[in-house]
Amino acid sequence: MKRSSFIFTDKKGKDINTYKWEPDNLLEDKGLVIQIAHGMAETALRYERLAEKLTENGYIVYANDHRGHGKTAGKVENLGYISEDDGFYDMIYDMNELTKIIKKENQDKKVILFGHSMGSFLSQRYIQMYPEELSGLILCGSNGKPKPIVAIGKGLAKMEIRSKGERAKSDLMNKLSFGSFNKHFEPTRTDFDWLSRDESEVDKYIKDPYCGAIFTTSYYYYFLKGLKDIHKEENLKNIPKNTPIFIISGGQDPVGDYGEGIKNLVNLYRDLGVTNLDSKIYEGARHELLNEINKEEVMNDIICWIRKQKFI
Repeated sequence: MKRSSFIFTDKKGKDINTYKWEPDNLLEDKGLVIQIAHGMAETALRYERLAEKLTENGYIVYANDHRGHGKTAGKVENLGYISEDDGFYDMIYDMNELTKIIKKENQDKKVILFGHSMGSFLSQRYIQMYPEELSGLILCGSNGKPKPIVAIGKGLAKMEIRSKGERAKSDLMNKLSFGSFNKHFEPTRTDFDWLSRDESEVDKYIKDPYCGAIFTTSYYYYFLKGLKDIHKEENLKNIPKNTPIFIISGGQDPVGDYGEGIKNLVNLYRDLGVTNLDSKIYEGARHELLNEINKEEVMNDIICWIRKQKFI
């Protein structure tokens, strides 16, 4: 596998750090590109293991550090502040810019979008906004329709913006969003036991200065607003009915309400008339399937699903 990196400047003048992984032997190229949208408070480079598996099977992989994350954020103190505008949509616009770059560099090869956690919600909205851009969608660590408490959280975040400013780190919203996640796994070893059963992977996350940051008031406001936008009727109807979608989650993932939210999401897509829909819940697995003790099973399932679609 060959890894390279580059920077593209988005429409608002922000430099976006991006990684590209290619098979060692370009003759093995399957003519398909996987674009990755990583989760909140982590980096694109954490997906290198998945990229290695994909390139071994002949696929090219791209992943950018979202605004407010990784090398795109730059200094550690910049983590968690996305944009002076609507950060939820600015991240999606950047994803679309990367899709355009991918197609330009790869002679309009088909693109599958893989989104994890925050990246999965961005991806849910992405396919509504740009239905013609993708040939497939994989959602990992996601959820369906937000609960009423999301509206309360959005209101609290707006109050904090007014009182503290849009760049202020929000301990309150961090606690409200993630404080209950670990309770399900008590007694716990760390604050991030909910991520994975693999203690070594949890420790890597904790030791990484670009992971686990407290995010800003404006991030929470616009992210929660974006979650509501996903489920507006006029947006849901834009989801293409024939694009293959694969939804995967851990059965013990609090983000997906321990499987219930995933079932709701699958049922939503079925009700919308999506014709090529697969899903799998991994019993016992937690939030980060790609860093779980059964990660090889998960990655093999992703490869098998891609092959099954016969995109080429």
